[in-house]
Amino acid sequence: MFEYLGISSQALFGQLLIGLINGSFYALLSLGLAVIFGMLNIINFAHGAQYMMGAFAAYFLLQYAGLDYWWALVMVPLAVGLTGIVIERLFLQRLYKLDHLYGLLLTFGLALIIEGTFRNFFGSSGLPYAIPTGVLHVPFWPYELTLAGGNNLGFMFLPNYRAWVVVFSLAVCLTTWFVIERTRLGANLRAATENPTLVRAFGINVPRMITLTYGFGVALAALAGVMAAPIYNVSPQMGANLIIVVFAVVVIGGMGSIMGAIVTGFGLGIIEGLTKVFFPEASNTVIFVIMAIVLLLRPAGLFGRSA
Repeated sequence: MFEYLGISSQALFGQLLIGLINGSFYALLSLGLAVIFGMLNIINFAHGAQYMMGAFAAYFLLQYAGLDYWWALVMVPLAVGLTGIVIERLFLQRLYKLDHLYGLLLTFGLALIIEGTFRNFFGSSGLPYAIPTGVLHVPFWPYELTLAGGNNLGFMFLPNYRAWVVVFSLAVCLTTWFVIERTRLGANLRAATENPTLVRAFGINVPRMITLTYGFGVALAALAGVMAAPIYNVSPQMGANLIIVVFAVVVIGGMGSIMGAIVTGFGLGIIEGLTKVFFPEASNTVIFVIMAIVLLLRPAGLFGRSA
């Protein structure tokens, strides 16, 4: 136990943990946005609504199908990602050669429709989703893991589920970065966005690849929604409350930068959490202040490349 500038270790590390948790969601959501923008050049303003759909889909599976959190982690990203594929086929494929503003306006309209529909049927108060119980068996790991409860580390109490969110989010983000930046599939994706005619000459179905890429970005948002459901109330507003901050994260990291989305998401979550300890009044604006400074000094973002 110790104090720093009159702040106890429990408060300091507790806010650091909250910052890491928020950073996990910032990173996952901004990663999906970066994938969609980097590969499709679409500013997907419906990302927050798709994140909310993931949380509601997990709730529906539990309440009406009796399928718990572990099933939701697998099924929900696939189901919501499929809705993303439908949106891309019906609407977005017509906008690729137009200005970014058209995609922004279309996805903003879709976000309003989706959120309004859920608010009409489920209200605005939010629905509870319990932290998953039971034991998780990890291959080649001798100990049993449970997401309920927590551990007293001496200097702070660490809830198991929140630790799981941070670790699993980081694993998903790094795996996505590796696939896109270090594999042949990722090389084909990047080439398809820069020279689709040449890639098509090698026998690669570029339209299908672009469709699946958008579906994958939407699936990342839905996965974040499933992971957020036990921490926050499942509410139609949960995506709208987060999407502006996530866009700021993407701008700071660099539009379309995969590693920028990951590093900036976790980093800004930690900065936001520490700001709540040392200067609480600025905690709601610190990310936007950083965004303004970055845009002044480096308009392409910390990890972005100038056009």
